[in-house]
Amino acid sequence: MLCPSASASICICSQAPGVRVYASGIPVTDPSGDRLRAWLALSAEEFYDVRRIAIVPMGFCFPGQDAAGGDLPPRRECALTWHARLFAAMPQLQLILAVGGYAQRWHMGRGNDAGMTGAVGRWREALAGQAMPRRIALPHPSWRNNAWLLANPWFETKLLPALREEVKRLMETSERPPDEQESRKA
Repeated sequence: MLCPSASASICICSQAPGVRVYASGIPVTDPSGDRLRAWLALSAEEFYDVRRIAIVPMGFCFPGQDAAGGDLPPRRECALTWHARLFAAMPQLQLILAVGGYAQRWHMGRGNDAGMTGAVGRWREALAGQAMPRRIALPHPSWRNNAWLLANPWFETKLLPALREEVKRLMETSERPPDEQESRKA
């Protein structure tokens, strides 16, 4: 479920694998993953290219289900034990996509009193920022957020087109040989 990378410029930081994903052993291979790849306008081949995209969930194993059948939160010890080390080993990251509330709290900070709408709504500031890696909050792509998506049409009409453009730019940059990347900076 974990796909760190020494060369990726983009990191997808999700919550924890669901039961389907845990069984498959491949991150985000479920309807939520299909929606996330559609949001980013990436094929499965592009999305799973570890040279260009790292995938680091907040929890590395399926945390089980609650009494209502929903997934339990990611296990805290995964993030506490491994996240600082993993991200220290990936200094080349230029964009972190914090998908869902658990990833947002870890990567965007706990001072986010505006909730998910406030965190996701700061996407323009994140894309314009100079500090690397830039961080953009995304709602969890599960069906449970359909009401939020309907109530916030700007997500699909404004944020997604800008995010797709940035993802495309980073994907193209990471495809070039290092010497060509350097020559384009000059």
